[in-house]
Amino acid sequence: MHLPDFIDHTHLKPTATLSEIQHLCEEAKRFGFHAVCVNGSHVSLASEELKNTKVKIAAVVGFPLGAMSTEAKIFEAKDCVKNGADEIDMVINIGWLKSNEDDRVRNEIISIKQGIGDKILKVILETCYLTTSEKEKACILAVEAGADFVKTSTGFGSGGATFEDVTLMKRMVGDKVKIKASGGIKDKETALKYIALGVSRIGTSSGPALLN
Repeated sequence: MHLPDFIDHTHLKPTATLSEIQHLCEEAKRFGFHAVCVNGSHVSLASEELKNTKVKIAAVVGFPLGAMSTEAKIFEAKDCVKNGADEIDMVINIGWLKSNEDDRVRNEIISIKQGIGDKILKVILETCYLTTSEKEKACILAVEAGADFVKTSTGFGSGGATFEDVTLMKRMVGDKVKIKASGGIKDKETALKYIALGVSRIGTSSGPALLN
């Protein structure tokens, strides 16, 4: 188990400067992280900084609220891929999920997955806003829609990843899709516990500190 392979090195703050994104990419190269995770406006820069390296680019879509139109999310996802993104981390429409609009939630994920072709799609559930049954349902819908990952959190909600939520997600998805834990993961011990619970990816802005 090589810990850097699990890490999406993340900077999603609205205040992120171009030099900070360049620094993020430099650290990702130096530490051998799996990917950087950035907002859509920074994908082109990250692509330039990371060309001819193994580091992937993950871009967030519908972030952080998930409440924009499906058409807007599809356009955003396609635009990110066009600019160099290898992976898309999309936020589900939480209000639709809570309204039992299961078909709309599922179809939105399907449409985005179709829009990005063979690129990786991670579906952010934002578990801090969901009941247990809603978390279970969100996992099922993501699997049915052909997502590659379910992901706990944006890091911008009222809470981040928890061991309980990851355990629930693993129980629901098994080996059908992978799991990404993100939000509040700041030390190696915590990261390793998530991996032991079955997580394939850790989203964190504390990657270098986590390794040290």
